[in-house]
Order: sequence, then C-alpha cells, then structure tokens
Amino acid sequence: MKRSEFLKWMSMASLMPFNAFALEAQEKKELRQITILHTNDTHARIDPFPKSHPQYGDLGGFARRASLVQAIRKENPNTLLLDAGDVFQGTPYFNKYRGELDYKLMSKLKYDATTLGNHEFDNGVEGLASTMNALNFPVVNANYWINESSLSNRIKNFIIKDIDGVRIGIFGLGVDFKGLVLDQNHEGFTYRDPISVAKGISRNLKHYLKCDYVICLSHLGYTYEDDRVSDIRLAKEVDSIDLIIGGHTHTFLEEPTLITKSSGKQVIINQVGFAGIRLGRIDLFFNDKTEMIAHTANARLINAQLA
Repeated sequence: MKRSEFLKWMSMASLMPFNAFALEAQEKKELRQITILHTNDTHARIDPFPKSHPQYGDLGGFARRASLVQAIRKENPNTLLLDAGDVFQGTPYFNKYRGELDYKLMSKLKYDATTLGNHEFDNGVEGLASTMNALNFPVVNANYWINESSLSNRIKNFIIKDIDGVRIGIFGLGVDFKGLVLDQNHEGFTYRDPISVAKGISRNLKHYLKCDYVICLSHLGYTYEDDRVSDIRLAKEVDSIDLIIGGHTHTFLEEPTLITKSSGKQVIINQVGFAGIRLGRIDLFFNDKTEMIAHTANARLINAQLA
C-alpha cells in the first residue's frame, strides 16, 4: 500500500498512530499491512440469536462470520484469525456435541490459534482431549502447568508466524481455576501466576526468538475492581507484549484500549464481547525494518447483511 492510498484509506477508518512522525518518514516507502481478526467467548453460538431476542435479536452466527472472514482474507491475504477462549458452553449445540462442532467449524475457517477458557474444562480434561481431535490449528497456553495429562503434547506455550517477513509471536494465558472449574475437571493442570509467566515468555519471544511483534491471547478478563490479574494489569506490568486479545469478561470495547508505558511504548488491548456478535479487526502497519508504526481498529457487527 503506497502512502497516498494509505492516507485515503486512513480517512475512512479510525487511526491510532503510535508515531505520527514515523508515518511522514514513509512518504516514498511501502508499508506492510497485517490484519488481525479475533473472537472471544463464542460459547457454542453456532446460529444467530433468535429474532425475538430482546437485546441481540438476529445477531451473530458462524456462517455469517465465515463470510466476513473470507471477504477480508480476499482483501488482504496477510491475515491472522485468533480466538481468546471459551469456545464451549452456552447453547444446546454444546450439550449435544460437547464442543466438537465448534472446533470443526473453526478448523474449516482456518483459525490460526485459540487459547483455553475456563469453560473448555466443563467436560473435564479427558473430554477436552477427545474434543481436540477435531482441531487442526494450535491451542496456546503458557500459565497452566500440564503434568501427566493427555494434553501435555497438544497445548503449546507459544507459536511463531512469519507473515510477509514480519515475525509474530503468539502465546496464551488462562484465568485462575479457583471458583470457576471443579478440581476434578482440571486434574493435571496447575494454574501459575500469569504476570510472571508472561514476563518470561514475552521477553523470550521478543529478544531471543527475535519476534517483531508479540500477541497475547488472554482469557484473564479486561479489568476488575479488586487486584485480580486482568488485561489492564498485564499491559501495565509486562514490557514485551504488543497486543492483548482478551476474553472472559464479555467486554464490548467500542475501540481498543491503549496503555502507554513509561518508555513511550503502547500496548493495545481489545475484546469483542461474546457469542460471536462482533468480529474484531486490527490492521497493523509495519515499515521496511519490520517496526509496527501505526494501526487501525474496528469491530464489525455480525448481522443479517452478511447472510
């Protein structure tokens, strides 16, 4: 995308530049555009909500989401599709298929990665292991210590994707099991502090594995009134994360939250509610040194216009 085309496109979208002067320096250079699409807390919502629903009537639906994702990929092949957990539980589809249908459909749509939400453990570890046979894309989680579990070789701490010469590290974090998951349902999984884990793994991705950009798929929750670990805390306390795709609290953010560090670095946080009502989109623009210099963001409502 040339600068003239970029500025024209910018006028039609919400731009939040990390460094406006850096864009000026790109006058005669092409920028690499990478599109991040994301969902969270889809909760077995395969069909749209009934038209009679008082709040979300005729919104959502996996087929509609698929149509939109396919159109965006056609527009920009350099697209990643990510999910922040709680794919399971919420409709009779889960009662019948125990999550297998969700994972099969996500696989057909070619998700690049998901993480574990607390509801992924609703059928226990063996139930999750069985359902994961329907997956053909990675599950990432770094703060659940997996000991003697059938899933110990199925869940990765992180993955690295090379997109148009930009090296992107992706890792996942899960919420504390206490009060959310029965002990017998997460047998073999031990929760570890997400902040300390994230500091180590993001530093490793950024500085030793030479990732240009680090994404955390977080099922910790956006923010809390108490001191529980949240995406806001994570962004403030961990230095090497660039983007947090969040879940768990079903937070509808009208635009991403930006956390500015003392160094001047900004961390993007985004979350798109629940039930597949919205598809999040963040467009990242990298210069020829693979430095991310600007981004745009929006969340597309999934409605009947996409049918």
